[in-house]
Amino acid sequence: MGKAAKRKKKVSVPSTAKGPVKSAMAVVKSNPFEVKVNRQKFDILGRKTKNDVGLPGVSRSKAIKKRNQTLLKEYKEREKTNVFKDKRIGEYNTKITPEEKMIRRFALERQQNYGKKNIYNLNEDEELTHYGQSLAEIEKLNDIVDSDSDTEERGTLSAELTAAHFGGGGGLLRKKVSSEQQDEEEEKPKSRKELIEEMIAKSKQEKQERQTRRESALELTEKLDKDWKEIQTLIARKPPKSERKDKEVEKPKPDEYDMIVRELGFEMKAKPSERLKTEEELAREEQARLQKLEADRLRRMHGIDEEANKKRPSHMSADDLADGFILDKDDRRLLSYKDGKINIENGEEKEEEEGEEDEEGEEDEEGEGEEEDNENEGESQEESASEDEENGAADSHSDLESDLESEEEAAGNKEEKKHKANENEPQNVEKLDPKREAAKSELPYTFAVPESYETFKSLLAGRTIEQQLIILERIQKCNHPSLAVGNKAKLEKLFGFLLEYIGELATLDLPELRTIDKLVLPLYNLCQMFPEAASDSIKFILRDAAHDLEEVIEVKGRATFPGLDTLIYLKIVSLLFPTSDFWHPVVTPAFMYMSQLLTKCRITTLQDVIKGLFVCCLFLEYVSLSRRFVPELINFLLGVLHISLPKNQAQGYTVVHPFTPVGKNLELLLVCDKEDLKSWEKQNVPLSIVTRLKETNKTEINHTRLSCLALCFDLIKKCAALYESLPSFHEVMHPVRILLTQRVPVNEYPEKLQEWYHSALKELENKVKHYTPLICEKKKPVPLKQYTPKIVKVLEFGKKQAGSKKEQERKQLIQRHKRELKGAIREIRKDNQYLARMQLSETMERDSARKRKVKELLGSLATQEGEWKAMKRKKWKN
Repeated sequence: MGKAAKRKKKVSVPSTAKGPVKSAMAVVKSNPFEVKVNRQKFDILGRKTKNDVGLPGVSRSKAIKKRNQTLLKEYKEREKTNVFKDKRIGEYNTKITPEEKMIRRFALERQQNYGKKNIYNLNEDEELTHYGQSLAEIEKLNDIVDSDSDTEERGTLSAELTAAHFGGGGGLLRKKVSSEQQDEEEEKPKSRKELIEEMIAKSKQEKQERQTRRESALELTEKLDKDWKEIQTLIARKPPKSERKDKEVEKPKPDEYDMIVRELGFEMKAKPSERLKTEEELAREEQARLQKLEADRLRRMHGIDEEANKKRPSHMSADDLADGFILDKDDRRLLSYKDGKINIENGEEKEEEEGEEDEEGEEDEEGEGEEEDNENEGESQEESASEDEENGAADSHSDLESDLESEEEAAGNKEEKKHKANENEPQNVEKLDPKREAAKSELPYTFAVPESYETFKSLLAGRTIEQQLIILERIQKCNHPSLAVGNKAKLEKLFGFLLEYIGELATLDLPELRTIDKLVLPLYNLCQMFPEAASDSIKFILRDAAHDLEEVIEVKGRATFPGLDTLIYLKIVSLLFPTSDFWHPVVTPAFMYMSQLLTKCRITTLQDVIKGLFVCCLFLEYVSLSRRFVPELINFLLGVLHISLPKNQAQGYTVVHPFTPVGKNLELLLVCDKEDLKSWEKQNVPLSIVTRLKETNKTEINHTRLSCLALCFDLIKKCAALYESLPSFHEVMHPVRILLTQRVPVNEYPEKLQEWYHSALKELENKVKHYTPLICEKKKPVPLKQYTPKIVKVLEFGKKQAGSKKEQERKQLIQRHKRELKGAIREIRKDNQYLARMQLSETMERDSARKRKVKELLGSLATQEGEWKAMKRKKWKN
């Protein structure tokens, strides 16, 4: 049983096998390992099997043989370009018999030779050339010699040479004949040699004639030029300008196209622009410019003359030994002469330039501080005085007098110079006084950042608004954060000082609102440079204001509106920071603080109404982009309308805190004087009126009340336009509409105020109610249960699903494409492997050949060395 189990099973081949199966069976007998049988798990009746038996060895040998004939041949000929094409008629056409091939070839040959003059000239139809000239024409020697050179023999041949070369030697061996024979020869037709000789003689004669004509024409031209020069002086005469203008013919105007072409020719070509400088480079340049201007101002303020500081060359006598000479610089000059004199202008120009450089260096030193400038001024005056003394002493010397006389004269000149200098001093001071005063009145160009608020305030005190802006701008430029390390902290402090200064200007009896308006610009610039420090400063102010408001409410139970400085800070917040954000670290606290002001601050005076309306204007400015709903704003406007009504009409509706339905402040905006109503004109309510309202008379107070009421109507109109998209718009504005339509005494108001009233009311009534009714959510109805069976199509894996004919064809095409693609990839992979094997075999052959040659060389060298050593040993033995 064990042996039977170990026996190999025989290959089962069906008896009805044909073709490759029979051959496979034959191969099995010889080598069964060459056959691969594809067994199937189950035999299915009616299914045709194509690949039951395979011969991998045979198919592999066939593929290698095919690649040897095709791919290997292309690989070996990859760098070769010569291809031989067999153009014989019918050589590869198996359908033509050999007799037909011969007949066709013979007919083509007769057709090519048809019409030839010489039967021995087989290439008559092909014309041979040399450098573009036909060889047949060159052999005739018909070229005409046309040379302008003086050599007559160039391009010609002698008669003897021509006869020797072209006549077969007849010219050299010819005998002299008689005159009779010559006549007979003349009657005979001329040979080729004679024609050539005649042609050469004619060409020589023509050349000689051309040369003579050229020479005669040249002589005549020279003579004519000479005669023309003689008579040209007699003929030449310029006509006057008037005659020339008359004779001038109007030039045709250029065409538009020509003008455009000329303009394009003269247009500037594009040049590369300089790179944009960084912020740090711009700040450094601006600082250098301001420092230079400040140095110039200080020099003018101290009265230092620029011309006095210029170094002039001092005169030296011939007797000067130059004992105190020190070589500070190389002042050698290039010796040059001009018109017989030494030229020293270049040297003087160089000295002047060096002097200017020294002055610039002194100016930079002077810009460091006023104390140093005073010291430098004194030193420079002493130096100039000493230079004057030395110059005076040097000028007094003479080369022709003795040393004693020169010393006496030098002493006298010194005294005279000193006396003159003392007399000229007051005159120079008087001249310099206006310049000094102008320099002192100018603003300094460089400023240090003040370290405290007192120094900052003293810096701006007594200055106009323009000068204050210039000072702040120069402080920022001279102390830019990129110029030094500590400048950033200093400028952050400057922002706080500027905020405090604005608040102080707002708390004055007469607030300087115009100055505050101008100071917002440097405040904005600093905020852009340091946003974190700016937000911290403003948050600190808002925190203090909110804390004070809470303390007052806790102590007194009610609060009043803050001062003008806090209101201005709230306005500055809207200018420095974005107010449309959902949440902002500065704007959101300001928003909350303003809402507290409108709800917790009681309205007792007209100033409170003005401040409240100002806060309402700020609210509209804050929410203009975000359209955020502010209920405090609507309630406050409703309260303003409430306090403008008489007591008998202020009933039948609700009023929200801080307004009360009854009390002494109920008719705060009510105007009963008819004269004041008639004389009122619409004007903006200035914020500065808060501080000086007590000093005004009754008429002005009534006009202010009417202006506040007009402002309230305007704010209601803006709120209606802002909140019209809200679904609850009509409910929110319903109390305001009731007051406007039923309570407000419109007929008593002036005409202009009535116009404001009607525009606000029209804006409220024009808004259409657009409510969306509540509807239940639509759902798909649930169907009733039925007893019909639900048929579900089961998709079997591996089975082709039925479909339309086009769909089946498309699937078949996709399947065929996939199969072909896989086959192509497989063949390409096999081709690459085959080429890699070929390359490897070539490399191995080259390596083996190189190793063999190296081995042979080493062997020959070893034999040579052995022989040489053997000879050397023999020599030593001998």
